[in-house]
Amino acid sequence: MAEKTVIAHISDLHCGSRYHIPSLATRVVDELNALEPDIVVVTGDLTDMGYRGEFRQAQHMLDRIAAEQRMILIGNHDARNVGDVHFEEMFGARRCDLVTPEMRLIGLDSSEPDLDSGRVGRETHRWLRERFAENPDQIKVVAMHHHLVPVPGTGRERNIVHDAGDLLRVLADADVDLVLCGHKHVPNVWRLEDMLIINAGTCCTHRLRGRVRPSYNIIEIDDDGDHVRVLRKEPFVDAEPAAEYHGIHKSVCGWRHDDIVGNEP
Repeated sequence: MAEKTVIAHISDLHCGSRYHIPSLATRVVDELNALEPDIVVVTGDLTDMGYRGEFRQAQHMLDRIAAEQRMILIGNHDARNVGDVHFEEMFGARRCDLVTPEMRLIGLDSSEPDLDSGRVGRETHRWLRERFAENPDQIKVVAMHHHLVPVPGTGRERNIVHDAGDLLRVLADADVDLVLCGHKHVPNVWRLEDMLIINAGTCCTHRLRGRVRPSYNIIEIDDDGDHVRVLRKEPFVDAEPAAEYHGIHKSVCGWRHDDIVGNEP
């Protein structure tokens, strides 16, 4: 039986917001420490308005997570009020790269200063291609704050990543297996050809839509990449399977875009 990598995917803490629930934040940290995942990924919106005190609150929460490997990304709320300065001081670069023997996990900055909308930018495309080309056999994972495709149950679409089409092409060309997103506070899983796009809800706030409850994702990936299981976990409630797929880390077709749109310079 293949060994597996466990990723805990949390998002949208919104520290400093009146919707942030400290007791839920404490519970999420305790549950993650009991789970002992291999990697913890936080897909942005650590704060509500990007103020330093809010980042300190988020830092206090995340420092209590015992996982050795963590990836913490910036969201649109964190980029308000020049909050990227505090983010970089406390959590490091806004774009990052985490490598294990089986997996390469790349974190992107999709935020724009003082805007809710997202953008990755073509200047990042070459960097992505080069990183993933170094070991094509690794499981390839990308994480970012903004949702890459529309999420059901979130109302009118207003601020999907502006360059989503070009970014999807780059990810498909690189044979990316998983994309982890946040932003909309609604958990969801799409399978787009042989790529899984996984959204996390908000883990510790009541900033919710409809009947959605606070939650986070637990993602189990066989080290051969053939089997992926996504569990949805509400604080204080047992995890429930949300999606299960086989054959993710395989090329389904050899579609080429060259004759249609041409290669980027």
